[in-house]
Amino acid sequence: MSKHKLFLLRHGEGAWNKENRFCSWVDQKLSENGVVEAQECGRLLKEHGYKFDHVFTSILSRSVQTAWLVLEAMGQEWVPVTKSWRLNERHYGALIGLNRAEMAQKHGEEQVKLWRRSYDITPPPIDESHPYFAEIYNDRRYKTCDVPKEKLPKTESLKEVLERLLPYWNDIIVPEIKSGQTVLISAHGNSCRALLKHLEGVSDTEIVNVTLPTGIPVLLELDEDLRPVKPRELLGDQAKIQAAIKKVEDQGKANAVN
Repeated sequence: MSKHKLFLLRHGEGAWNKENRFCSWVDQKLSENGVVEAQECGRLLKEHGYKFDHVFTSILSRSVQTAWLVLEAMGQEWVPVTKSWRLNERHYGALIGLNRAEMAQKHGEEQVKLWRRSYDITPPPIDESHPYFAEIYNDRRYKTCDVPKEKLPKTESLKEVLERLLPYWNDIIVPEIKSGQTVLISAHGNSCRALLKHLEGVSDTEIVNVTLPTGIPVLLELDEDLRPVKPRELLGDQAKIQAAIKKVEDQGKANAVN
Protein backbone atom coordinates (compact mmCIF):
# COMPACT_ATOMS: atom_id res chain seq x y z
CA MET A 1 0.00 0.00 0.00
CA SER A 2 1.38 3.40 -0.97
CA LYS A 3 2.31 5.77 1.81
CA HIS A 4 3.70 8.77 -0.08
CA LYS A 5 2.98 10.56 -3.36
CA LEU A 6 5.82 12.31 -5.18
CA PHE A 7 5.30 14.35 -8.35
CA LEU A 8 8.05 14.98 -10.90
CA LEU A 9 7.59 17.56 -13.64
CA ARG A 10 9.78 18.49 -16.55
CA HIS A 11 9.28 22.23 -17.10
CA GLY A 12 7.09 23.53 -19.91
CA GLU A 13 8.55 24.11 -23.35
CA GLY A 14 11.28 26.75 -23.53
CA ALA A 15 12.36 28.77 -26.56
CA TRP A 16 15.34 26.51 -27.20
CA ASN A 17 13.20 23.38 -26.83
CA LYS A 18 11.17 24.79 -29.70
CA GLU A 19 14.34 25.49 -31.69
CA ASN A 20 15.66 21.99 -30.90
CA ARG A 21 18.86 23.32 -29.30
CA PHE A 22 20.78 21.98 -26.31
CA CYS A 23 19.72 24.47 -23.63
CA SER A 24 21.26 23.00 -20.48
CA TRP A 25 22.46 25.74 -18.10
CA VAL A 26 21.66 28.69 -20.39
CA ASP A 27 18.79 30.49 -18.68
CA GLN A 28 15.57 30.67 -20.65
CA LYS A 29 11.98 31.59 -19.98
CA LEU A 30 9.11 29.44 -21.20
CA SER A 31 7.80 29.79 -24.74
CA GLU A 32 4.14 30.76 -25.22
CA ASN A 33 3.38 27.07 -25.61
CA GLY A 34 5.39 26.30 -22.47
CA VAL A 35 3.26 28.72 -20.46
CA VAL A 36 0.13 26.95 -21.70
CA GLU A 37 1.63 23.55 -20.85
CA ALA A 38 2.37 24.63 -17.28
CA GLN A 39 -1.09 26.14 -16.82
CA GLU A 40 -2.79 23.03 -18.22
CA CYS A 41 -0.67 20.88 -15.92
CA GLY A 42 -1.82 22.92 -12.92
CA ARG A 43 -5.47 22.65 -13.95
CA LEU A 44 -5.13 18.87 -14.40
CA LEU A 45 -3.59 18.47 -10.94
CA LYS A 46 -6.33 20.62 -9.43
CA GLU A 47 -9.04 18.54 -11.14
CA HIS A 48 -7.52 15.43 -9.57
CA GLY A 49 -7.68 17.11 -6.17
CA TYR A 50 -3.94 17.05 -5.48
CA LYS A 51 -2.50 19.44 -2.91
CA PHE A 52 1.19 20.22 -2.46
CA ASP A 53 3.00 21.07 0.75
CA HIS A 54 6.37 21.95 -0.76
CA VAL A 55 7.74 22.53 -4.27
CA PHE A 56 11.40 22.15 -5.23
CA THR A 57 12.88 23.65 -8.41
CA SER A 58 16.24 24.25 -10.01
CA ILE A 59 17.59 27.80 -10.18
CA LEU A 60 16.88 28.04 -13.92
CA SER A 61 13.98 30.31 -14.85
CA ARG A 62 12.04 27.78 -16.92
CA SER A 63 11.85 25.45 -13.92
CA VAL A 64 10.84 28.20 -11.48
CA GLN A 65 8.33 29.77 -13.88
CA THR A 66 6.68 26.38 -14.45
CA ALA A 67 6.26 25.90 -10.69
CA TRP A 68 4.69 29.35 -10.30
CA LEU A 69 2.22 28.77 -13.14
CA VAL A 70 1.27 25.32 -11.84
CA LEU A 71 0.65 26.62 -8.32
CA GLU A 72 -1.31 29.61 -9.66
CA ALA A 73 -3.57 27.33 -11.73
CA MET A 74 -4.11 25.16 -8.65
CA GLY A 75 -4.89 28.13 -6.39
CA GLN A 76 -1.93 27.16 -4.21
CA GLU A 77 0.37 30.13 -4.74
CA TRP A 78 1.22 30.20 -1.03
CA VAL A 79 2.94 26.81 -1.08
CA PRO A 80 6.69 27.27 -0.35
CA VAL A 81 9.10 26.92 -3.27
CA THR A 82 12.75 26.02 -2.62
CA LYS A 83 15.40 26.33 -5.34
CA SER A 84 18.73 24.57 -5.79
CA TRP A 85 21.31 24.32 -8.57
CA ARG A 86 21.49 20.59 -7.78
CA LEU A 87 18.16 20.17 -9.61
CA ASN A 88 19.51 21.95 -12.72
CA GLU A 89 19.37 20.35 -16.13
CA ARG A 90 22.32 18.19 -17.16
CA HIS A 91 25.34 20.24 -18.19
CA TYR A 92 25.84 19.49 -21.88
CA GLY A 93 29.27 21.12 -22.07
CA ALA A 94 30.41 22.16 -25.54
CA LEU A 95 27.08 21.03 -27.03
CA ILE A 96 25.18 23.90 -25.38
CA GLY A 97 23.41 26.06 -27.98
CA LEU A 98 23.82 23.56 -30.82
CA ASN A 99 20.89 22.17 -32.80
CA ARG A 100 20.33 18.47 -32.06
CA ALA A 101 19.20 17.56 -35.58
CA GLU A 102 22.15 19.35 -37.19
CA MET A 103 24.45 17.48 -34.80
CA ALA A 104 22.78 14.23 -35.89
CA GLN A 105 23.51 15.07 -39.52
CA LYS A 106 27.15 15.78 -38.63
CA HIS A 107 27.90 13.05 -36.08
CA GLY A 108 25.14 10.50 -36.65
CA GLU A 109 21.89 9.90 -34.80
CA GLU A 110 23.37 7.17 -32.59
CA GLN A 111 26.11 9.48 -31.28
CA VAL A 112 23.59 12.22 -30.50
CA LYS A 113 21.37 9.68 -28.72
CA LEU A 114 24.34 8.62 -26.60
CA TRP A 115 25.10 12.23 -25.71
CA ARG A 116 21.46 12.91 -24.87
CA ARG A 117 20.30 9.72 -23.18
CA SER A 118 23.12 7.42 -22.09
CA TYR A 119 24.01 7.01 -18.44
CA ASP A 120 27.77 7.40 -18.29
CA ILE A 121 28.87 9.07 -21.54
CA THR A 122 29.98 12.68 -21.11
CA PRO A 123 29.83 15.31 -23.89
CA PRO A 124 32.94 17.41 -24.61
CA PRO A 125 33.44 20.01 -21.83
CA ILE A 126 32.67 23.69 -22.22
CA ASP A 127 35.65 26.07 -22.15
CA GLU A 128 36.15 29.82 -22.03
CA SER A 129 36.00 30.13 -25.82
CA HIS A 130 32.40 28.89 -25.85
CA PRO A 131 29.85 31.65 -26.68
CA TYR A 132 27.80 30.90 -23.54
CA PHE A 133 30.63 30.26 -21.07
CA ALA A 134 30.68 33.77 -19.58
CA GLU A 135 26.88 33.98 -19.45
CA ILE A 136 26.72 30.82 -17.37
CA TYR A 137 29.69 31.18 -15.04
CA ASN A 138 29.38 34.93 -14.42
CA ASP A 139 25.73 34.55 -13.45
CA ARG A 140 25.35 35.71 -9.85
CA ARG A 141 22.93 32.91 -8.98
CA TYR A 142 25.94 30.57 -8.85
CA LYS A 143 27.74 32.76 -6.29
CA THR A 144 25.38 31.42 -3.61
CA CYS A 145 25.86 27.72 -4.46
CA ASP A 146 27.05 25.21 -1.89
CA VAL A 147 30.20 24.59 -3.96
CA PRO A 148 32.77 27.13 -5.25
CA LYS A 149 32.11 28.41 -8.77
CA GLU A 150 35.30 26.77 -10.06
CA LYS A 151 34.00 23.39 -8.87
CA LEU A 152 30.76 23.66 -10.85
CA PRO A 153 30.59 21.15 -13.72
CA LYS A 154 31.83 21.95 -17.22
CA THR A 155 30.03 18.91 -18.65
CA GLU A 156 28.04 16.01 -17.18
CA SER A 157 26.90 12.49 -17.88
CA LEU A 158 23.54 11.45 -16.44
CA LYS A 159 25.52 9.53 -13.82
CA GLU A 160 27.17 12.80 -12.73
CA VAL A 161 23.78 14.54 -12.63
CA LEU A 162 22.59 11.86 -10.21
CA GLU A 163 25.76 12.20 -8.11
CA ARG A 164 25.28 15.95 -7.59
CA LEU A 165 21.52 15.57 -7.13
CA LEU A 166 21.54 12.77 -4.53
CA PRO A 167 22.94 14.76 -1.57
CA TYR A 168 20.15 17.31 -2.00
CA TRP A 169 17.55 14.58 -2.42
CA ASN A 170 18.70 12.67 0.65
CA ASP A 171 19.35 15.64 2.95
CA ILE A 172 16.59 18.08 1.98
CA ILE A 173 13.76 16.44 0.02
CA VAL A 174 13.56 12.96 1.59
CA PRO A 175 12.89 14.26 5.13
CA GLU A 176 10.01 16.38 3.77
CA ILE A 177 8.42 13.37 2.07
CA LYS A 178 8.93 11.08 5.06
CA SER A 179 7.30 13.66 7.33
CA GLY A 180 4.11 13.19 5.31
CA GLN A 181 4.37 16.17 2.98
CA THR A 182 3.30 15.91 -0.66
CA VAL A 183 6.16 17.20 -2.79
CA LEU A 184 6.37 18.46 -6.38
CA ILE A 185 9.79 18.63 -8.04
CA SER A 186 9.59 21.02 -10.99
CA ALA A 187 12.89 20.44 -12.75
CA HIS A 188 14.27 19.22 -16.07
CA GLY A 189 14.27 16.20 -18.34
CA ASN A 190 17.58 14.84 -17.11
CA SER A 191 17.38 15.72 -13.43
CA CYS A 192 13.98 13.99 -13.35
CA ARG A 193 15.31 11.01 -15.33
CA ALA A 194 18.25 10.69 -12.93
CA LEU A 195 15.90 10.65 -9.95
CA LEU A 196 13.64 8.09 -11.65
CA LYS A 197 16.67 5.87 -12.24
CA HIS A 198 17.55 6.07 -8.56
CA LEU A 199 14.04 5.46 -7.23
CA GLU A 200 12.96 2.79 -9.69
CA GLY A 201 16.29 1.02 -10.09
CA VAL A 202 16.29 1.54 -13.86
CA SER A 203 19.36 -0.14 -15.39
CA ASP A 204 22.18 1.82 -17.01
CA THR A 205 21.09 0.56 -20.42
CA GLU A 206 17.33 0.95 -19.99
CA ILE A 207 17.52 4.58 -18.84
CA VAL A 208 18.27 5.44 -22.51
CA ASN A 209 14.64 4.62 -23.27
CA VAL A 210 13.08 6.77 -20.53
CA THR A 211 11.63 9.92 -22.12
CA LEU A 212 9.84 12.72 -20.27
CA PRO A 213 7.87 15.26 -22.33
CA THR A 214 7.56 18.87 -21.21
CA GLY A 215 4.69 19.88 -18.94
CA ILE A 216 3.48 16.34 -18.12
CA PRO A 217 3.33 15.49 -14.39
CA VAL A 218 4.70 12.11 -13.31
CA LEU A 219 3.14 10.52 -10.23
CA LEU A 220 5.20 8.14 -8.11
CA GLU A 221 3.54 6.25 -5.29
CA LEU A 222 6.13 5.21 -2.71
CA ASP A 223 6.24 3.06 0.41
CA GLU A 224 7.68 4.18 3.74
CA ASP A 225 11.22 3.43 2.45
CA LEU A 226 10.47 5.51 -0.67
CA ARG A 227 10.40 2.49 -2.95
CA PRO A 228 7.79 2.56 -5.75
CA VAL A 229 4.75 0.39 -5.07
CA LYS A 230 3.45 0.65 -8.64
CA PRO A 231 4.76 1.83 -12.04
CA ARG A 232 5.17 5.57 -12.57
CA GLU A 233 2.09 7.26 -14.02
CA LEU A 234 2.21 10.10 -16.54
CA LEU A 235 -0.98 12.04 -15.89
CA GLY A 236 -3.23 13.34 -18.65
CA ASP A 237 -4.50 12.28 -22.06
CA GLN A 238 -2.42 9.20 -22.90
CA ALA A 239 -2.58 9.68 -26.67
CA LYS A 240 -1.26 13.23 -26.33
CA ILE A 241 1.44 12.03 -23.94
CA GLN A 242 2.65 9.37 -26.39
CA ALA A 243 2.73 11.97 -29.18
CA ALA A 244 4.73 14.30 -26.94
CA ILE A 245 7.20 11.51 -26.09
CA LYS A 246 7.71 10.77 -29.79
CA LYS A 247 8.31 14.48 -30.45
CA VAL A 248 11.09 14.54 -27.84
CA GLU A 249 12.66 11.35 -29.20
CA ASP A 250 12.58 12.70 -32.77
CA GLN A 251 14.55 15.81 -31.77
CA GLY A 252 17.79 13.88 -32.16
CA LYS A 253 17.07 12.66 -35.68
CA ALA A 254 18.82 14.16 -38.68
CA ASN A 255 15.55 14.88 -40.52
CA ALA A 256 14.25 17.00 -37.64
CA VAL A 257 15.96 20.16 -38.95
CA ASN A 258 13.38 22.94 -39.34
